[in-house]
Amino acid sequence: MHSINPYINFNGNCEEAFNFYKKVFGREFLSISRFKDAPAGASPVSKDQGDLILHVALPLGKSNILMGSDCPGEWGKVSAGTNMHISLHPETEKEAETIFHALSVGGKVSVPLQKMFWNAYFGMVTDPFGVQWMVNYDYGK
Repeated sequence: MHSINPYINFNGNCEEAFNFYKKVFGREFLSISRFKDAPAGASPVSKDQGDLILHVALPLGKSNILMGSDCPGEWGKVSAGTNMHISLHPETEKEAETIFHALSVGGKVSVPLQKMFWNAYFGMVTDPFGVQWMVNYDYGK
């Protein structure tokens, strides 16, 4: 396994929260993108929500990254317990498939494991115990 990172979802205030975390930890963002920055057809949100955060990454140390995004209204509200994921970053596509399919047994897939526009093999699943996982194999590494 390459790395494991916490991933937090917000109801429209991700940018505010991560600017706060940036000050707390004294770090700069590794990346920040908005839903409007996604390729045409890849963003499932309305134009009026285009400025919401699609993904932000803030390093917390040598190998730990705090990640987050907004959950647009179309996806429903998040609350404590539904606003966190464990983001896994396997070393191979095969490892991503093995882990994802094992977590899926008795669970619920919300985003099937598939190639994504950010050059990754990505999927989201809630395991049988209610824990939310993101599996992201980065083709660029």
